[in-house]
Amino acid sequence: MIKRESGMRGAIGQLREALDHADAVLIGAGAGLSTSAGFVYSGERFHQYFGDFAEKYGFHDMYSGGFYPYDTLEEYWAYWSRYIFINRYQDAPKPVYQDLYQLIEDKDYFVLTTNVDHCFQKAGFDKKRLFYTQGDYGLWQCSKPCHDKTYDNEETVRRMMERQRDMRVPTDLIPHCPVCGEPMTMNLRADNSFVQDQGWYQASERYSDFVRRHENMRVLYLELGVGMNTPGIVKFSFWRMTAENPKAVYACVNLGEAGAPKEIASRSICIDGDIGEVLKKLK
Repeated sequence: MIKRESGMRGAIGQLREALDHADAVLIGAGAGLSTSAGFVYSGERFHQYFGDFAEKYGFHDMYSGGFYPYDTLEEYWAYWSRYIFINRYQDAPKPVYQDLYQLIEDKDYFVLTTNVDHCFQKAGFDKKRLFYTQGDYGLWQCSKPCHDKTYDNEETVRRMMERQRDMRVPTDLIPHCPVCGEPMTMNLRADNSFVQDQGWYQASERYSDFVRRHENMRVLYLELGVGMNTPGIVKFSFWRMTAENPKAVYACVNLGEAGAPKEIASRSICIDGDIGEVLKKLK
């Protein structure tokens, strides 16, 4: 792994040029993009919405609370309904996704993302140009799972938010599978029980088709906020596809984690900075 130190201003100029000349843009987005947009899972935002849970159980970030073994489903869904509501049905505090969309809306683009917060669609991105590989906070599935179908949760989540008291939701709001009666759970890839529904497979096929159609064209592989938790989905794929296509350019924008392999260094643009600030300068 190497880092290109061409200076922020020079690198942004290179990225602007690569964007202007690209036949297509494949965006690969990770958690860092939503963090830049203000979806922070710890600190002040965590304590604003989960101070009671933090006081009772001693965890200090939303991820930890999501994995806590609550004694009852009433408490489990009190936690998760807040989690879903603020990270899926509320808008991000900063217009980072909107700025990104304005940069690429007139290009032939596609988005591959491990994010599950729906920010792309809310910012105007075409649903048919998105592949959410890891699930969606807005969907539930059978915990078993007994069948490969997901269910929209917005109406029930909003009712849970309105009716929860003392860190519990009413028992009648606890969701159960309509097929087998087992409790529902989040449609998030955490283990081998993750449901890949019909929509997931359709999005996967559209992504594969986009990649095939642009194999020998000037493609900008624009990686935003992707770390090393699941690098095989976006980062390693982008490195491989850039190496295989001499017309391609790889760009990585990530605060503290911007780098590229030496094999594609001459066609890489690495910017160590806040994504939102970089997008503003690109505009």
